[in-house]
Amino acid sequence: MPRSVWHADEKSVVEKPAYVDSVQAVFVHHTNHDNIYDCRKDVPVMLLSMEEHHIHDLGWSDLGYNYVVDRCGNIYEGRAGGRDRTVLGAHTEGFNARSVGIAALGHYGPGEKVPRPMLEAIAAVAAWKLPPRANPLGRVRLTSSNDESRVRKGASMTLNVISGHRDAYETDCPGSALYDELPRLRRAVARLRKRAQAAHGHGKGRF
Repeated sequence: MPRSVWHADEKSVVEKPAYVDSVQAVFVHHTNHDNIYDCRKDVPVMLLSMEEHHIHDLGWSDLGYNYVVDRCGNIYEGRAGGRDRTVLGAHTEGFNARSVGIAALGHYGPGEKVPRPMLEAIAAVAAWKLPPRANPLGRVRLTSSNDESRVRKGASMTLNVISGHRDAYETDCPGSALYDELPRLRRAVARLRKRAQAAHGHGKGRF
């Protein structure tokens, strides 16, 4: 869904979007919101509030995540400019320049259940944004652009093509419950892409 659905404050966006030349990885996040919300009434308010927090409190140019997915499986455009191209986000310190950030709206710590529609939506975005040569079940070596990641600036890390935020940065994100779903998520993305390639179009799949 476009930013207009959640009434993004375009006047507060500080800079024009910059773009990622080559997507090599997907980082999965959670937003740390409460998990009980109305997907139609509450989500636009939550996204606008998050955008305001990222801009005014954190000093970022816009909402940090490329895409946000709610518990009902709705997919929202996050950072402006990323509907047709991959815009440079602010989601994973050191590794934004070669990745896409997808955030699950909610808090998925120990004991929480990650809704199936949400997982399916994350898989759909990942399958769409990864280039044809990328292997969703594989690994990739990325070089950090600053000292805020788990490695110093200029050092490299080998990460899963589909990783959790915590793999690259000192954080609990995307929460233990969602992190534990990543192997399943990778398999789902691989199935979607295989089906799409077989059909020479955009495939759809379920877990």
